[in-house]
Amino acid sequence: MATLEKIRSKSVFLLVVIAVALLAFILGDALTNGQNLFGNRTTVAKVGGVKIDVQEFQQKREELNNRLEEMRRQNPQQVAGFDVQTLSQLALDELINEKLVDAAVKKLGLQTSSDQLRQSMMENPSNPNIGILLQQMNEAGISVQTPQQAYDVIFNPQRSGLTQAQVEPYQRAWIALEDETKVQVKRSMYQRLLVSSVKANELDRQAIYNDYVATTQVEYAYKPFGKLDEKKYPVSDAELKAEYNEVKQMFKVEEPTKEVSFIAVNVAPSAADRRMAKTLASQAVADLNKGGQLNKDAKREGVSIEHKELRASDIPAGKLKDYLLAAPLDSARLVQETPSGFTAARLLGKSTQSDSIQLTLVQVAGPNLPATVLAKLNNSGLSADSVASGFAPDSVMVQKEQWIPLYTAQGSTNALEKGQLDSLRNAGGKFIMLMQTPQGAVIAKIDKETAPVEIYSYDEISYQLKPSTKTVNDERAKLEKFLLNNKDSEKFAANAAKAGYNIQNFDFTQSTPAVPRMAGMNQYYPESRQVVRWVMIDGKEGEVSHVYESKDAMAPALYVVAINSEYDKYIPMENKEVKNYLSQKIRARKAGEAMLKQYGSAKTVDAAAKAMGVTKSSVPEFRFGQNAGLQDDKLTGAICGTKPGNNVTAMAGDSGVIVFRVAGNGKGSFPYNAQQADQQYMQFINPNLSKMLRGNAKFENFIYKFEAGD
Repeated sequence: MATLEKIRSKSVFLLVVIAVALLAFILGDALTNGQNLFGNRTTVAKVGGVKIDVQEFQQKREELNNRLEEMRRQNPQQVAGFDVQTLSQLALDELINEKLVDAAVKKLGLQTSSDQLRQSMMENPSNPNIGILLQQMNEAGISVQTPQQAYDVIFNPQRSGLTQAQVEPYQRAWIALEDETKVQVKRSMYQRLLVSSVKANELDRQAIYNDYVATTQVEYAYKPFGKLDEKKYPVSDAELKAEYNEVKQMFKVEEPTKEVSFIAVNVAPSAADRRMAKTLASQAVADLNKGGQLNKDAKREGVSIEHKELRASDIPAGKLKDYLLAAPLDSARLVQETPSGFTAARLLGKSTQSDSIQLTLVQVAGPNLPATVLAKLNNSGLSADSVASGFAPDSVMVQKEQWIPLYTAQGSTNALEKGQLDSLRNAGGKFIMLMQTPQGAVIAKIDKETAPVEIYSYDEISYQLKPSTKTVNDERAKLEKFLLNNKDSEKFAANAAKAGYNIQNFDFTQSTPAVPRMAGMNQYYPESRQVVRWVMIDGKEGEVSHVYESKDAMAPALYVVAINSEYDKYIPMENKEVKNYLSQKIRARKAGEAMLKQYGSAKTVDAAAKAMGVTKSSVPEFRFGQNAGLQDDKLTGAICGTKPGNNVTAMAGDSGVIVFRVAGNGKGSFPYNAQQADQQYMQFINPNLSKMLRGNAKFENFIYKFEAGD
């Protein structure tokens, strides 16, 4: 059940930093001024007495942006593919947990020792801003490699030939970093304390071990309920109410919740769009064959042209390569046409060139020295190393046998300009001034070149088919016509299928980042956070929203949502999924009672199996929690808890009935391992540390009230 899975789900415990994989995109939702919209209210969220102010939230957003930019610079792939819509709630979660931890730290009186601070600042730096400080110092001409060196320079400037005024900004920065690090260390200390508070005692470990090694020799006949007939096992309202009251605590919600019906229309290209694509392809090829360029209309529709220079071996195999290898110069042709677009090409030229060149490079410092060095290299007959030895070590540096790629699999590298390459080749083996600035020069000569290879110069024309504006507008008009006749949630849900729309049902709270693609999934419809905002802020029970649009040009989508019900304490019995869950339990209980009357009088397991029409199972080593063949915890527990004997036991479980006999007990030959038992205990308990921090305090989330509306 999607609703119940959502209720039981655990939020991730974030204390100091959000996991880097969650920082893929910059926050796209603009914040509005909370004071202007809501009087003096500036609280984004609160848990008990802990409040998050909108300014704190904005600062956290900026902090995440800075982390993101750094990650993009270092490893763009690491942050690719993450949905921006989740970041608002993640930033809020981090702030709440930080504040709750800080409050607990203060209450316990935890302090950071000088040894801990030194360890975290110098020996094993845990604060990433320390590295930033070192970088800033080096950029300012103060050479430091380690935090210890930075500290010595900052607080003993005279020893490094610096003045107090020069290092004063760095002193302030270092002290601020110490304050930051003290907070981080105390948070880390409390986190370890919190984790260590959930651990197995010796009785727990022994129980886990005993459950694993204890075996049962059992024979049983099992018949599952299968699909339960609603007419055969009817469920009354009174039975539903009684069952609901019995298990009501299962349906408690932590935040105000709204049950919604959601329609997403993924707009696909129309037949007219596909015909237009064919026209664009024909026109583009015709224009290029006449020696022209793409016309403005084609560019406006998204047809693109890219110039490429590739080695023949690097052109992808297929129709494009087949065409280029045989095409006459300055000719264009459509080489591929698919339901998603087309590709055309125009051959501009063929040549044979070396794709790599080996150089000897001489770097010379200063404005005047390069001319002297160049003359000696070309006139003395000495090697580059010998010439360099006649100058100061820091003024002339030689790099021999440097291979410079002129072409790679991606095309021309442009490592050398054509004029530079021509000058090198025309120098007759002598050195030339490859480049020069007031700070110095690079002198070079050719050592060798690779054998020439075929180079193809061509234009690649491509178009990805997308729905036109007219197609999107037509779909919108169709959806709006449906809404015009279905203005309340009841009609909306009842008539959607007749109109050709598929409805998904979700439960939204203020902590829902966006509309999930499937219940319980962490993938979301693009630009659907605006839909959740309307539901949680503006929409009322029974209302239907207007049409929202995701404006991705390649895959536009239209959204509309209806609010079926809302509740703030418990999911009501009338909820469809709750009602189905309760009904299934009641029917299963009735089916079990009926089947026990039918099979429970069997004197042997063989007789029961025959009556049930199933095959008897004989298991020599049946273990608690380790029996994939019997997916019923109630029955598994009964088997493992029954003493050996000749009597058979009949009982109903959650998914079927069983008749079994326990023939004997055994013990597996597995050594006791306390560490392994501890790990298993944590897996079984799966503590929600964030929930432990929050305790019973009420969580109130106003985040959507501080975001721009539609």
